[in-house]
Amino acid sequence: MNGYSADEIMTVTAARALRDGMTCFVGIDLPSAAANLARATHAPNLVLIYESGTIGAKPGSLPLSIGDDVLAETADTVVSVPEIFNYWLQPGRIDVGFLGAAQIDKFANINTTVIGADYAEPKVRLPGAGGAPEIAACCKEVIVIARQSRRKFVERVDFITSVGFGDGPGSREYLGLTGAGPRRVITDLGVLEPDPESCELVLTAVYPGVSAAEVSERTGWDLRVAAGLEEVAPPGPDELAVLRGLLATMRAGD
Repeated sequence: MNGYSADEIMTVTAARALRDGMTCFVGIDLPSAAANLARATHAPNLVLIYESGTIGAKPGSLPLSIGDDVLAETADTVVSVPEIFNYWLQPGRIDVGFLGAAQIDKFANINTTVIGADYAEPKVRLPGAGGAPEIAACCKEVIVIARQSRRKFVERVDFITSVGFGDGPGSREYLGLTGAGPRRVITDLGVLEPDPESCELVLTAVYPGVSAAEVSERTGWDLRVAAGLEEVAPPGPDELAVLRGLLATMRAGD
């Protein structure tokens, strides 16, 4: 027993990727837990922005949705959704965006739309895009959090909801996307980062007790492994205490 779960080390690793003073466009679930953990530990000046229009939210409990009233109650200000997108996101004023994925491919393209080749009659119709395409296009950088499996980490996504690196080098520039794109994909096994030349995701770090072979087994393409593969430091007791405290505050709904 290592004293922490796969989700806990994944969330802690994502939190560590956030720097104090950044502006962060936050999603719900794991991204929200990671961002709020960062703000409660090493990044107290992290500015949390939610799609509902809250800027500088400081929730004492993890929000259940982007419309949770705890976000508006604790925000520095609340603006309209068009302002969030037209003024803050699209001109590149947000440092980092957190995204999840139902599918992600070797070029970090994300699918949250449909599973199956036929859009009109898919095997599964997913919740859809929300603000993810613009987050992926316009934030200065993007962090993706996803549990790793061959079903989720595929050679090519069934539908590109949010562009990572398209077909490879030059795709983002050709499409006129202003943000740098995904800089890390953080999973329950380790960390993948895009190769600066090929833009293909490469395994750069694993968690304690996880091998590169295990990560490859749960990846749907021939995963490259960095020559200097690192091991992620396990969560510290303070990080775990704060994270578990945040998770314990999640309200069942009023």
